[in-house]
Amino acid sequence: MTFRQIAQRIRVPAGFVLAPLLFISARPTAASLAAGAFVALIGLAIRAWASGHLRKMEELTTTGPYAHTRNPLYLGTFLLGAGVAIGGGVLWFVALFAAFYLVIYVPVMMAEAETMRELFSAEYERYSKQVPLFAPRLTPYRPAFDPYPTQFDIALYMHHREYRAAFGFVIAYGLLAAKLMLVIS
Repeated sequence: MTFRQIAQRIRVPAGFVLAPLLFISARPTAASLAAGAFVALIGLAIRAWASGHLRKMEELTTTGPYAHTRNPLYLGTFLLGAGVAIGGGVLWFVALFAAFYLVIYVPVMMAEAETMRELFSAEYERYSKQVPLFAPRLTPYRPAFDPYPTQFDIALYMHHREYRAAFGFVIAYGLLAAKLMLVIS
């Protein structure tokens, strides 16, 4: 098994391993919670926007946030996780999260790019030359010919169960806020 395959399998469970470390080491303040929430909510919004455009394995999605980055769900996940880490108020954990993210998710993004090349060959090649793997471009990508531009579809958002990320954020932030309240009292 290659590291890319291992990364694909452990990316979600590994986050659950980091979560207890965050809550044990967290020293949240009102300022860290506010700053973290700001970053995390941007991540949640990007994930929601992306999931409302994505038709996995059916078509190459190039609309919505996919016109800015090939991996908006992973960008949103990074911002969501970084926001929760910032909310914890411990700088070393923010650095640990960022390092963990790069080690795990960059190989995953590369593996998925290979899959997209296999599924959508020439179309994906054109798209990947114009749209960055992770960091978003400022102007949206416009394919040469797109007779049916896709709009956000709430049914896709629900189908992908993206609301679970919002629930996870609320739980994580509730625990961080509870820890702050315990420290204050």
